[in-house]
Amino acid sequence: MTRQRSKFLTEFLTGHTATVALALATSVVALVVTLVGCAPSGRTGSKGEVVEIETIETIPAAGQAQKNARAVAIDEEAAQSKKTVDAATAAADLAIAEAGKTIDAKAEAAPAADKQPMAKETQPMKEPPAVAAGPVLPRERVVLGDPALTAGVPGNGPITLEQIDQWLVDPKNAVELEPVLPLGLSQGAAQIDRAGLAKNPLTRAKIELGRQLYFDPRLSVDSTVSCASCHSPTEGYSANTKTGVGIRGQLGGRNSPVSFNRILSGPQFWDGRADSLEAQAVGPLQNPIEMGFTHEGVVKRLGEMPVYKKQFEKIFGELSIDRVGQAIAAFERVLVTAPSPYDHNEQLQSFATLDADDIAEDQDLAAKYAATKAAVEAQPMSEEAKRGREIFFSEKGNCTACHVGANLADENYHNIGIGMDKPEPDVGRFAVTKDPADTGAFKTPTIRNVALSGPYMHDGSVATLEEVVEWYDKGGHPNPTLSAKIRPLKLSTQEKADLVEFMKACTGPTPTVETSRLPAGD
Repeated sequence: MTRQRSKFLTEFLTGHTATVALALATSVVALVVTLVGCAPSGRTGSKGEVVEIETIETIPAAGQAQKNARAVAIDEEAAQSKKTVDAATAAADLAIAEAGKTIDAKAEAAPAADKQPMAKETQPMKEPPAVAAGPVLPRERVVLGDPALTAGVPGNGPITLEQIDQWLVDPKNAVELEPVLPLGLSQGAAQIDRAGLAKNPLTRAKIELGRQLYFDPRLSVDSTVSCASCHSPTEGYSANTKTGVGIRGQLGGRNSPVSFNRILSGPQFWDGRADSLEAQAVGPLQNPIEMGFTHEGVVKRLGEMPVYKKQFEKIFGELSIDRVGQAIAAFERVLVTAPSPYDHNEQLQSFATLDADDIAEDQDLAAKYAATKAAVEAQPMSEEAKRGREIFFSEKGNCTACHVGANLADENYHNIGIGMDKPEPDVGRFAVTKDPADTGAFKTPTIRNVALSGPYMHDGSVATLEEVVEWYDKGGHPNPTLSAKIRPLKLSTQEKADLVEFMKACTGPTPTVETSRLPAGD
Protein backbone atom coordinates (compact mmCIF):
# COMPACT_ATOMS: atom_id res chain seq x y z
CA MET A 1 0.00 0.00 0.00
CA THR A 2 2.92 2.37 0.70
CA ARG A 3 4.13 2.05 -2.88
CA GLN A 4 0.58 2.61 -4.17
CA ARG A 5 0.25 5.79 -2.11
CA SER A 6 3.63 7.00 -3.35
CA LYS A 7 2.56 6.43 -6.93
CA PHE A 8 -0.67 8.37 -6.33
CA LEU A 9 1.15 11.32 -4.76
CA THR A 10 3.64 11.38 -7.60
CA GLU A 11 0.84 11.57 -10.17
CA PHE A 12 -1.09 14.09 -8.06
CA LEU A 13 1.89 16.42 -7.73
CA THR A 14 2.86 15.99 -11.37
CA GLY A 15 -0.59 17.12 -12.48
CA HIS A 16 -1.01 19.99 -10.06
CA THR A 17 2.18 21.39 -8.51
CA ALA A 18 5.06 20.51 -10.78
CA THR A 19 7.73 23.21 -11.05
CA VAL A 20 10.41 23.84 -13.62
CA ALA A 21 13.06 22.51 -11.23
CA LEU A 22 11.15 19.32 -10.54
CA ALA A 23 10.53 18.72 -14.22
CA LEU A 24 14.21 19.20 -15.11
CA ALA A 25 15.38 17.08 -12.20
CA THR A 26 12.97 14.30 -13.10
CA SER A 27 14.18 14.32 -16.70
CA VAL A 28 17.83 14.08 -15.66
CA VAL A 29 17.20 11.32 -13.15
CA ALA A 30 15.19 9.44 -15.75
CA LEU A 31 18.19 9.73 -18.08
CA VAL A 32 20.45 8.31 -15.38
CA VAL A 33 18.12 5.36 -14.88
CA THR A 34 18.02 4.72 -18.59
CA LEU A 35 21.79 4.86 -19.03
CA VAL A 36 22.61 2.68 -16.04
CA GLY A 37 19.84 0.20 -16.63
CA CYS A 38 18.22 0.32 -13.22
CA ALA A 39 14.64 -0.04 -14.35
CA PRO A 40 13.08 -3.46 -13.75
CA SER A 41 13.66 -5.67 -16.78
CA GLY A 42 10.92 -6.94 -18.96
CA ARG A 43 8.61 -3.92 -18.76
CA THR A 44 8.43 -0.18 -19.25
CA GLY A 45 7.26 2.14 -16.47
CA SER A 46 4.36 4.45 -17.12
CA LYS A 47 4.39 8.21 -16.68
CA GLY A 48 4.26 9.24 -13.04
CA GLU A 49 5.06 5.72 -11.78
CA VAL A 50 7.45 5.33 -8.88
CA VAL A 51 10.17 2.88 -9.91
CA GLU A 52 12.02 1.20 -7.06
CA ILE A 53 15.68 0.48 -7.74
CA GLU A 54 17.09 -2.56 -6.00
CA THR A 55 20.72 -2.87 -4.87
CA ILE A 56 22.02 -6.44 -5.03
CA GLU A 57 25.19 -7.35 -3.13
CA THR A 58 27.15 -10.52 -3.81
CA ILE A 59 28.46 -12.21 -0.62
CA PRO A 60 31.44 -14.60 -1.08
CA ALA A 61 30.84 -18.20 -0.07
CA ALA A 62 32.19 -19.11 3.35
CA GLY A 63 35.74 -20.42 3.28
CA GLN A 64 36.44 -19.18 -0.20
CA ALA A 65 40.17 -18.43 -0.18
CA GLN A 66 40.39 -16.24 -3.21
CA LYS A 67 38.37 -15.03 -6.16
CA ASN A 68 38.72 -16.78 -9.43
CA ALA A 69 39.56 -14.89 -12.59
CA ARG A 70 35.91 -14.56 -13.60
CA ALA A 71 35.01 -13.05 -10.20
CA VAL A 72 37.83 -10.54 -10.53
CA ALA A 73 36.53 -9.51 -13.93
CA ILE A 74 33.04 -9.12 -12.51
CA ASP A 75 34.38 -6.95 -9.68
CA GLU A 76 36.25 -4.76 -12.13
CA GLU A 77 33.14 -4.42 -14.28
CA ALA A 78 31.06 -3.59 -11.21
CA ALA A 79 33.57 -0.96 -10.13
CA GLN A 80 33.45 0.65 -13.54
CA SER A 81 29.63 0.61 -13.45
CA LYS A 82 29.72 2.27 -10.04
CA LYS A 83 31.90 5.04 -11.44
CA THR A 84 29.40 5.50 -14.25
CA VAL A 85 26.51 5.66 -11.79
CA ASP A 86 28.39 8.12 -9.55
CA ALA A 87 29.19 10.35 -12.50
CA ALA A 88 25.63 10.29 -13.73
CA THR A 89 24.32 10.97 -10.24
CA ALA A 90 26.67 13.92 -9.88
CA ALA A 91 25.38 15.26 -13.19
CA ALA A 92 21.82 14.89 -11.93
CA ASP A 93 22.65 16.74 -8.70
CA LEU A 94 24.26 19.54 -10.70
CA ALA A 95 21.22 19.80 -12.97
CA ILE A 96 18.90 19.96 -9.95
CA ALA A 97 20.98 22.74 -8.43
CA GLU A 98 21.01 24.68 -11.69
CA ALA A 99 17.23 24.23 -12.00
CA GLY A 100 16.80 25.75 -8.56
CA LYS A 101 18.77 28.77 -9.67
CA THR A 102 16.59 29.05 -12.76
CA ILE A 103 13.43 29.29 -10.65
CA ASP A 104 14.68 32.48 -9.03
CA ALA A 105 16.14 33.98 -12.18
CA LYS A 106 14.22 36.11 -14.66
CA ALA A 107 11.97 34.04 -16.92
CA GLU A 108 13.69 33.37 -20.21
CA ALA A 109 11.52 32.51 -23.15
CA ALA A 110 12.28 32.27 -26.87
CA PRO A 111 10.29 34.58 -29.17
CA ALA A 112 7.31 33.06 -30.90
CA ALA A 113 8.68 30.79 -33.61
CA ASP A 114 6.30 32.06 -36.26
CA LYS A 115 6.99 35.74 -35.60
CA GLN A 116 10.60 36.36 -34.57
CA PRO A 117 14.01 34.75 -35.06
CA MET A 118 15.62 33.23 -32.02
CA ALA A 119 17.54 35.84 -30.05
CA LYS A 120 21.26 35.36 -29.52
CA GLU A 121 22.26 34.32 -26.01
CA THR A 122 24.56 37.33 -25.78
CA GLN A 123 21.64 39.70 -26.32
CA PRO A 124 19.38 39.55 -23.22
CA MET A 125 15.72 40.48 -23.61
CA LYS A 126 14.93 44.06 -22.66
CA GLU A 127 12.47 44.50 -19.81
CA PRO A 128 10.47 47.51 -18.65
CA PRO A 129 12.06 49.56 -15.84
CA ALA A 130 11.31 48.46 -12.29
CA VAL A 131 8.29 49.92 -10.54
CA ALA A 132 10.41 51.48 -7.81
CA ALA A 133 14.10 52.00 -7.21
CA GLY A 134 15.83 49.82 -4.65
CA PRO A 135 17.26 46.33 -4.22
CA VAL A 136 16.19 43.54 -6.55
CA LEU A 137 13.40 41.61 -4.87
CA PRO A 138 12.72 37.88 -5.33
CA ARG A 139 9.81 36.75 -7.42
CA GLU A 140 6.59 35.84 -5.64
CA ARG A 141 4.42 32.88 -6.56
CA VAL A 142 0.72 33.77 -6.65
CA VAL A 143 -2.29 31.63 -7.46
CA LEU A 144 -4.30 33.37 -10.16
CA GLY A 145 -7.86 34.10 -9.15
CA ASP A 146 -6.77 35.63 -5.85
CA PRO A 147 -9.16 38.60 -5.49
CA ALA A 148 -6.38 40.66 -3.89
CA LEU A 149 -4.80 40.96 -7.36
CA THR A 150 -7.86 42.74 -8.76
CA ALA A 151 -9.20 44.57 -5.68
CA GLY A 152 -7.86 47.96 -6.80
CA VAL A 153 -6.02 50.70 -4.91
CA PRO A 154 -7.32 50.89 -1.31
CA GLY A 155 -9.84 53.66 -0.70
CA ASN A 156 -13.14 54.95 -1.97
CA GLY A 157 -14.18 57.16 -4.84
CA PRO A 158 -11.89 58.36 -7.63
CA ILE A 159 -8.22 57.42 -7.18
CA THR A 160 -6.22 60.45 -6.10
CA LEU A 161 -2.58 61.30 -6.71
CA GLU A 162 -1.85 60.91 -3.01
CA GLN A 163 -3.39 57.43 -2.96
CA ILE A 164 -1.44 56.33 -6.03
CA ASP A 165 1.82 57.65 -4.53
CA GLN A 166 1.23 55.52 -1.43
CA TRP A 167 0.40 52.53 -3.64
CA LEU A 168 3.50 52.82 -5.80
CA VAL A 169 5.93 53.30 -2.91
CA ASP A 170 4.92 49.94 -1.37
CA PRO A 171 7.75 47.52 -2.36
CA LYS A 172 5.43 44.51 -2.68
CA ASN A 173 3.67 46.15 -5.62
CA ALA A 174 6.95 46.15 -7.55
CA VAL A 175 7.72 42.45 -7.02
CA GLU A 176 7.59 40.32 -10.15
CA LEU A 177 4.87 37.69 -9.82
CA GLU A 178 5.17 34.08 -10.92
CA PRO A 179 1.62 32.98 -11.81
CA VAL A 180 0.28 29.64 -10.62
CA LEU A 181 -2.90 28.32 -12.23
CA PRO A 182 -5.82 27.14 -10.06
CA LEU A 183 -7.15 23.58 -9.99
CA GLY A 184 -8.39 22.47 -13.39
CA LEU A 185 -6.41 25.02 -15.35
CA SER A 186 -3.26 23.84 -13.54
CA GLN A 187 -3.10 20.91 -15.94
CA GLY A 188 -2.24 23.47 -18.63
CA ALA A 189 0.77 25.04 -16.92
CA ALA A 190 2.93 24.19 -19.93
CA GLN A 191 0.49 26.13 -22.12
CA ILE A 192 1.08 29.46 -20.35
CA ASP A 193 2.23 32.18 -22.73
CA ARG A 194 5.78 32.27 -21.30
CA ALA A 195 7.09 34.42 -24.13
CA GLY A 196 4.48 37.05 -23.35
CA LEU A 197 5.28 36.97 -19.63
CA ALA A 198 9.02 37.25 -20.28
CA LYS A 199 8.50 40.41 -22.32
CA ASN A 200 5.85 41.77 -19.97
CA PRO A 201 6.34 40.42 -16.40
CA LEU A 202 3.47 40.70 -13.97
CA THR A 203 3.55 43.00 -10.93
CA ARG A 204 0.70 44.16 -8.73
CA ALA A 205 1.24 47.76 -9.81
CA LYS A 206 1.06 46.84 -13.50
CA ILE A 207 -2.04 44.68 -13.00
CA GLU A 208 -3.77 47.53 -11.15
CA LEU A 209 -2.91 50.02 -13.90
CA GLY A 210 -4.33 47.59 -16.44
CA ARG A 211 -7.49 47.20 -14.37
CA GLN A 212 -8.06 50.96 -14.43
CA LEU A 213 -7.53 51.15 -18.18
CA TYR A 214 -9.78 48.13 -18.84
CA PHE A 215 -12.80 49.74 -17.16
CA ASP A 216 -12.15 53.36 -18.18
CA PRO A 217 -14.43 54.64 -20.98
CA ARG A 218 -12.13 57.63 -21.43
CA LEU A 219 -10.01 55.44 -23.69
CA SER A 220 -12.73 55.85 -26.33
CA VAL A 221 -13.06 59.02 -28.38
CA ASP A 222 -16.35 60.11 -26.77
CA SER A 223 -15.69 58.54 -23.34
CA THR A 224 -18.64 56.14 -23.65
CA VAL A 225 -17.06 52.74 -24.36
CA SER A 226 -14.45 50.78 -22.39
CA CYS A 227 -12.91 47.34 -22.86
CA ALA A 228 -15.48 46.09 -20.34
CA SER A 229 -18.34 47.32 -22.53
CA CYS A 230 -17.84 44.25 -24.74
CA HIS A 231 -16.03 42.06 -22.20
CA SER A 232 -17.97 42.59 -19.01
CA PRO A 233 -17.53 40.50 -15.84
CA THR A 234 -21.31 40.63 -15.40
CA GLU A 235 -21.81 39.01 -18.82
CA GLY A 236 -19.22 36.24 -18.65
CA TYR A 237 -16.41 38.61 -19.73
CA SER A 238 -18.17 38.82 -23.07
CA ALA A 239 -21.32 40.68 -24.14
CA ASN A 240 -24.79 39.17 -24.36
CA THR A 241 -25.32 40.69 -27.81
CA LYS A 242 -24.83 39.03 -31.18
CA THR A 243 -21.91 41.31 -31.96
CA GLY A 244 -19.95 43.96 -30.11
CA VAL A 245 -21.54 47.41 -29.74
CA GLY A 246 -19.20 50.38 -30.07
CA ILE A 247 -19.40 54.17 -29.95
CA ARG A 248 -22.66 55.74 -31.09
CA GLY A 249 -24.31 52.31 -30.90
CA GLN A 250 -22.46 50.95 -33.95
CA LEU A 251 -22.57 47.18 -34.37
CA GLY A 252 -19.40 45.19 -34.96
CA GLY A 253 -19.14 42.29 -37.35
CA ARG A 254 -18.33 39.55 -34.83
CA ASN A 255 -19.37 38.25 -31.43
CA SER A 256 -17.27 39.43 -28.46
CA PRO A 257 -14.88 36.63 -27.36
CA VAL A 258 -14.29 36.09 -23.65
CA SER A 259 -11.31 37.83 -22.01
CA PHE A 260 -10.59 35.27 -19.28
CA ASN A 261 -8.00 32.46 -19.38
CA ARG A 262 -6.07 34.48 -21.95
CA ILE A 263 -2.84 33.59 -20.17
CA LEU A 264 -3.15 30.23 -21.93
CA SER A 265 -3.44 31.77 -25.37
CA GLY A 266 -1.00 33.34 -27.81
CA PRO A 267 -2.66 34.85 -30.92
CA GLN A 268 -5.94 36.67 -30.21
CA PHE A 269 -9.28 37.49 -31.88
CA TRP A 270 -11.50 35.04 -33.73
CA ASP A 271 -9.10 35.02 -36.68
CA GLY A 272 -5.85 35.22 -34.68
CA ARG A 273 -4.78 38.45 -36.36
CA ALA A 274 -3.19 39.85 -33.17
CA ASP A 275 -0.03 37.93 -32.35
CA SER A 276 -0.17 38.75 -28.63
CA LEU A 277 -2.48 39.86 -25.86
CA GLU A 278 -0.68 43.21 -25.89
CA ALA A 279 -1.47 43.75 -29.58
CA GLN A 280 -5.10 42.73 -29.03
CA ALA A 281 -5.50 45.20 -26.17
CA VAL A 282 -4.75 48.28 -28.28
CA GLY A 283 -6.51 47.21 -31.48
CA PRO A 284 -10.08 48.25 -30.52
CA LEU A 285 -8.90 51.70 -29.37
CA GLN A 286 -8.54 52.92 -32.95
CA ASN A 287 -11.23 50.79 -34.54
CA PRO A 288 -13.79 53.32 -35.86
CA ILE A 289 -16.71 51.08 -34.90
CA GLU A 290 -15.49 50.08 -31.44
CA MET A 291 -13.76 52.90 -29.50
CA GLY A 292 -13.14 55.25 -32.42
CA PHE A 293 -10.00 56.95 -31.07
CA THR A 294 -6.40 57.12 -32.29
CA HIS A 295 -3.40 55.72 -30.44
CA GLU A 296 -1.93 59.21 -30.32
CA GLY A 297 -5.17 60.57 -28.90
CA VAL A 298 -5.29 57.91 -26.18
CA VAL A 299 -1.71 58.62 -25.09
CA LYS A 300 -2.32 62.38 -25.04
CA ARG A 301 -5.50 62.05 -22.98
CA LEU A 302 -3.89 59.73 -20.44
CA GLY A 303 -0.90 62.06 -20.14
CA GLU A 304 -3.25 64.87 -19.12
CA MET A 305 -4.46 62.89 -16.09
CA PRO A 306 -1.85 63.07 -13.28
CA VAL A 307 -2.77 59.71 -11.71
CA TYR A 308 -2.28 57.84 -14.97
CA LYS A 309 0.86 59.79 -15.86
CA LYS A 310 2.47 59.01 -12.49
CA GLN A 311 1.77 55.29 -12.81
CA PHE A 312 3.19 54.98 -16.32
CA GLU A 313 6.33 56.87 -15.31
CA LYS A 314 6.92 54.68 -12.23
CA ILE A 315 6.04 51.34 -13.79
CA PHE A 316 7.42 51.72 -17.32
CA GLY A 317 9.46 54.91 -17.33
CA GLU A 318 7.29 56.25 -20.18
CA LEU A 319 3.75 56.61 -21.45
CA SER A 320 3.23 55.12 -24.91
CA ILE A 321 0.60 53.05 -26.67
CA ASP A 322 2.77 49.95 -26.31
CA ARG A 323 2.85 50.47 -22.53
CA VAL A 324 -0.93 50.88 -22.53
CA GLY A 325 -1.19 47.48 -24.22
CA GLN A 326 1.21 45.90 -21.73
CA ALA A 327 -0.77 47.17 -18.75
CA ILE A 328 -4.14 45.96 -20.07
CA ALA A 329 -2.62 42.59 -21.03
CA ALA A 330 -1.19 42.19 -17.51
CA PHE A 331 -4.66 42.64 -16.03
CA GLU A 332 -6.26 40.25 -18.52
CA ARG A 333 -3.66 37.56 -17.77
CA VAL A 334 -4.83 37.29 -14.16
CA LEU A 335 -8.48 36.81 -15.14
CA VAL A 336 -8.95 33.05 -14.83
CA THR A 337 -11.78 30.67 -14.06
CA ALA A 338 -11.78 28.99 -10.65
CA PRO A 339 -12.52 25.25 -10.28
CA SER A 340 -15.90 24.16 -11.59
CA PRO A 341 -18.06 21.17 -10.57
CA TYR A 342 -16.38 19.31 -13.43
CA ASP A 343 -12.91 20.02 -12.04
CA HIS A 344 -13.80 18.93 -8.51
CA ASN A 345 -15.40 15.75 -9.83
CA GLU A 346 -12.28 14.95 -11.86
CA GLN A 347 -10.16 15.51 -8.76
CA LEU A 348 -12.30 13.09 -6.77
CA GLN A 349 -11.97 10.47 -9.50
CA SER A 350 -8.19 10.51 -9.04
CA PHE A 351 -8.73 8.85 -5.65
CA ALA A 352 -10.67 5.97 -7.20
CA THR A 353 -7.64 3.65 -7.40
CA LEU A 354 -7.10 3.83 -3.63
CA ASP A 355 -9.05 1.99 -0.98
CA ALA A 356 -10.11 3.49 2.33
CA ASP A 357 -7.11 2.05 4.20
CA ASP A 358 -4.64 3.60 1.77
CA ILE A 359 -6.19 7.02 2.32
CA ALA A 360 -6.62 6.73 6.08
CA GLU A 361 -3.02 5.64 6.69
CA ASP A 362 -1.58 8.77 5.08
CA GLN A 363 -2.42 12.01 6.91
CA ASP A 364 -1.69 14.33 3.97
CA LEU A 365 -3.58 12.12 1.56
CA ALA A 366 -6.54 11.91 3.92
CA ALA A 367 -6.64 15.71 4.19
CA LYS A 368 -6.58 16.12 0.39
CA TYR A 369 -9.36 13.56 0.03
CA ALA A 370 -11.52 15.26 2.66
CA ALA A 371 -11.04 18.67 1.01
CA THR A 372 -11.86 17.28 -2.42
CA LYS A 373 -14.96 15.49 -1.18
CA ALA A 374 -16.16 18.67 0.52
CA ALA A 375 -15.65 20.64 -2.69
CA VAL A 376 -17.65 18.08 -4.68
CA GLU A 377 -20.48 18.30 -2.16
CA ALA A 378 -20.42 22.11 -2.32
CA GLN A 379 -20.38 22.14 -6.15
CA PRO A 380 -22.06 18.87 -7.17
CA MET A 381 -22.11 17.56 -10.69
CA SER A 382 -25.49 16.18 -11.72
CA GLU A 383 -25.96 12.68 -13.08
CA GLU A 384 -27.00 14.21 -16.41
CA ALA A 385 -23.75 16.19 -16.51
CA LYS A 386 -21.74 13.07 -15.70
CA ARG A 387 -23.36 11.25 -18.60
CA GLY A 388 -22.69 14.29 -20.77
CA ARG A 389 -19.02 14.14 -19.75
CA GLU A 390 -18.80 10.61 -21.13
CA ILE A 391 -20.27 11.77 -24.43
CA PHE A 392 -18.03 14.85 -24.58
CA PHE A 393 -14.82 12.85 -24.20
CA SER A 394 -15.84 10.01 -26.52
CA GLU A 395 -15.89 9.48 -30.26
CA LYS A 396 -19.66 9.63 -30.05
CA GLY A 397 -19.67 13.29 -29.08
CA ASN A 398 -16.52 14.14 -31.04
CA CYS A 399 -16.15 17.31 -28.94
CA THR A 400 -12.49 16.76 -28.12
CA ALA A 401 -11.62 16.98 -31.78
CA CYS A 402 -11.30 20.71 -30.95
CA HIS A 403 -12.15 21.24 -27.27
CA VAL A 404 -9.12 19.76 -25.54
CA GLY A 405 -6.56 20.74 -22.92
CA ALA A 406 -6.96 22.46 -19.58
CA ASN A 407 -8.97 25.31 -21.11
CA LEU A 408 -11.01 22.89 -23.24
CA ALA A 409 -9.91 24.66 -26.43
CA ASP A 410 -7.17 23.67 -28.87
CA GLU A 411 -6.24 27.26 -29.80
CA ASN A 412 -6.60 26.34 -33.48
CA TYR A 413 -8.90 27.47 -36.29
CA HIS A 414 -11.70 25.40 -37.84
CA ASN A 415 -14.46 25.84 -40.38
CA ILE A 416 -17.63 24.36 -38.88
CA GLY A 417 -19.90 25.85 -41.53
CA ILE A 418 -21.26 28.83 -39.59
CA GLY A 419 -22.27 31.61 -42.00
CA MET A 420 -20.93 29.77 -45.02
CA ASP A 421 -24.39 29.76 -46.63
CA LYS A 422 -24.36 33.56 -46.96
CA PRO A 423 -23.67 35.23 -50.34
CA GLU A 424 -20.51 36.82 -48.91
CA PRO A 425 -19.45 34.79 -45.89
CA ASP A 426 -16.86 35.97 -43.36
CA VAL A 427 -13.58 34.43 -44.59
CA GLY A 428 -12.14 34.20 -41.06
CA ARG A 429 -8.56 33.01 -40.73
CA PHE A 430 -8.01 33.30 -44.50
CA ALA A 431 -7.80 37.10 -44.15
CA VAL A 432 -4.66 36.58 -42.04
CA THR A 433 -2.91 33.63 -43.70
CA LYS A 434 -4.20 33.98 -47.30
CA ASP A 435 -4.33 30.18 -47.34
CA PRO A 436 -7.53 29.08 -49.15
CA ALA A 437 -7.80 26.12 -46.76
CA ASP A 438 -8.39 28.61 -43.91
CA THR A 439 -11.48 30.12 -45.52
CA GLY A 440 -14.29 30.28 -42.98
CA ALA A 441 -12.07 28.99 -40.15
CA PHE A 442 -12.33 30.59 -36.72
CA LYS A 443 -10.59 30.05 -33.39
CA THR A 444 -11.98 27.41 -31.05
CA PRO A 445 -13.61 29.08 -28.03
CA THR A 446 -13.29 27.62 -24.54
CA ILE A 447 -16.03 25.49 -23.00
CA ARG A 448 -15.23 26.94 -19.58
CA ASN A 449 -18.02 29.25 -18.38
CA VAL A 450 -19.64 28.91 -21.79
CA ALA A 451 -23.08 28.93 -20.16
CA LEU A 452 -22.47 32.61 -19.27
CA SER A 453 -21.27 33.93 -22.62
CA GLY A 454 -24.08 33.39 -25.12
CA PRO A 455 -24.98 33.99 -27.88
CA TYR A 456 -22.46 31.74 -29.59
CA MET A 457 -20.23 31.33 -32.65
CA HIS A 458 -18.14 34.04 -34.27
CA ASP A 459 -21.22 35.87 -35.55
CA GLY A 460 -23.45 35.35 -32.51
CA SER A 461 -25.96 33.55 -34.71
CA VAL A 462 -26.61 30.67 -32.29
CA ALA A 463 -28.59 31.76 -29.24
CA THR A 464 -28.40 28.81 -26.83
CA LEU A 465 -26.23 25.83 -25.92
CA GLU A 466 -29.06 23.57 -27.02
CA GLU A 467 -28.87 25.13 -30.49
CA VAL A 468 -25.07 24.72 -30.46
CA VAL A 469 -25.45 20.98 -29.89
CA GLU A 470 -28.06 20.74 -32.65
CA TRP A 471 -25.64 22.44 -35.07
CA TYR A 472 -22.90 19.93 -34.38
CA ASP A 473 -25.32 17.02 -34.35
CA LYS A 474 -26.36 17.74 -37.93
CA GLY A 475 -22.72 18.06 -39.04
CA GLY A 476 -22.57 21.80 -39.63
CA HIS A 477 -23.19 23.38 -43.02
CA PRO A 478 -21.45 21.71 -45.99
CA ASN A 479 -18.96 23.92 -47.83
CA PRO A 480 -15.66 23.39 -49.71
CA THR A 481 -13.45 24.09 -46.69
CA LEU A 482 -15.56 22.43 -43.97
CA SER A 483 -13.30 20.88 -41.35
CA ALA A 484 -12.80 17.14 -41.73
CA LYS A 485 -13.51 16.91 -38.00
CA ILE A 486 -17.14 17.93 -38.49
CA ARG A 487 -19.57 15.06 -39.07
CA PRO A 488 -23.16 14.19 -38.10
CA LEU A 489 -23.29 12.84 -34.52
CA LYS A 490 -26.77 11.27 -34.50
CA LEU A 491 -27.28 11.85 -30.78
CA SER A 492 -30.53 11.02 -29.03
CA THR A 493 -32.62 13.72 -27.40
CA GLN A 494 -31.40 12.64 -23.96
CA GLU A 495 -27.76 12.59 -25.07
CA LYS A 496 -28.06 16.13 -26.39
CA ALA A 497 -29.55 17.29 -23.10
CA ASP A 498 -26.80 15.53 -21.13
CA LEU A 499 -24.13 17.21 -23.24
CA VAL A 500 -25.61 20.62 -22.48
CA GLU A 501 -25.63 19.81 -18.75
CA PHE A 502 -21.96 18.87 -18.90
CA MET A 503 -21.06 22.19 -20.50
CA LYS A 504 -22.97 23.98 -17.75
CA ALA A 505 -20.97 21.97 -15.18
CA CYS A 506 -17.78 23.55 -16.59
CA THR A 507 -18.78 26.87 -15.02
CA GLY A 508 -16.52 28.20 -12.26
CA PRO A 509 -16.26 31.54 -10.46
CA THR A 510 -14.08 34.34 -11.81
CA PRO A 511 -12.15 36.73 -9.55
CA THR A 512 -13.93 39.52 -7.74
CA VAL A 513 -12.86 42.69 -9.53
CA GLU A 514 -13.13 46.35 -8.58
CA THR A 515 -14.88 47.94 -11.54
CA SER A 516 -15.71 51.51 -10.48
CA ARG A 517 -12.57 53.02 -8.90
CA LEU A 518 -10.78 54.94 -11.64
CA PRO A 519 -8.24 57.79 -11.61
CA ALA A 520 -9.48 61.28 -10.88
CA GLY A 521 -9.30 63.74 -13.76
CA ASP A 522 -11.32 64.89 -16.74
